[in-house]
Amino acid sequence: MKKIILIAAAGLFAAFSAAAQDMAQATEIAQAANEALQSGDNAAALNGFKEALPIAEAAGDAGAELANTCRDIIPRILLAMGKDQIKEKDFDGALDLVNQAIAAAEEYGNFSVAEEGDKLIPNIKLSKANGLLNAKDFDGAAEAFKAILDADPENGVAALRLGAALSASGKMEEAKAAYEQALANGQEKTARKQLSNIFLKEAQAALKGGKFADAISAAGKSNEYLENANACKIAGNAAVKAKDNDAAIANFEKYLQLSPNAKDANGIICTLAVIFQQSGNKEKAIEYYQKIVTDPQYGQTAKAQIAALNK
Repeated sequence: MKKIILIAAAGLFAAFSAAAQDMAQATEIAQAANEALQSGDNAAALNGFKEALPIAEAAGDAGAELANTCRDIIPRILLAMGKDQIKEKDFDGALDLVNQAIAAAEEYGNFSVAEEGDKLIPNIKLSKANGLLNAKDFDGAAEAFKAILDADPENGVAALRLGAALSASGKMEEAKAAYEQALANGQEKTARKQLSNIFLKEAQAALKGGKFADAISAAGKSNEYLENANACKIAGNAAVKAKDNDAAIANFEKYLQLSPNAKDANGIICTLAVIFQQSGNKEKAIEYYQKIVTDPQYGQTAKAQIAALNK
């Protein structure tokens, strides 16, 4: 019986001795890791605390406090390393480290770090996408912005910049859809301007290509998003070519309203006078001719037409 007790006591002593050795080793490693952390070597600190953690856990109750310290600091170091990568504009590396921080924080119950990491992820993805856009990698940027919108369809800024990337790569129909998404999610002013510009360019191309009905339609859509004199002028010129007097009058009058001091204002006024004259509206024709009787270029014609109309 005494022999059994002695054997048991020896085993217990050995266990205590092993735990003490484990604790001493874990403490030494953790101290070195802490020194690395203080000197700014986060990678060495991370490796040290990761190494110390299982050793401290193996020490049982004696190592519980040190183990908890390691669990608390490991996700914090990972998060700090992720932030460093953001500063270096290594956004893929930053995403990897922040995701590791979140996973470690959730495993160890450090919910404040997990929450901070979750908030960082969308900003990192947006920064990556913006970097691709600024570098004129439009296809890469578009894919990055689409990934953001897949996770957060109400991200108006991402939708706006997706529109810019798609537009720059010539994918105009997709760009329109992206700008519509931006318009619906807090980016109305800029999205309207971009949509107006897209349709304005389409109107210009249609007019140049002799597609007058398409030019009028596209110019009208440009004005729906953002009323502008250029769209009115294009639509007016297309309507003249299409012999649509009503559309020509409406668009040229709107052009003069929006841009009364335009260099070609008197030329447009003369065109309106001619259209009204041809349409049989003598009063409106005279009204418009009267506006340009002192113009060096159109004055003589205006006077002659007024005289003819008053006969």
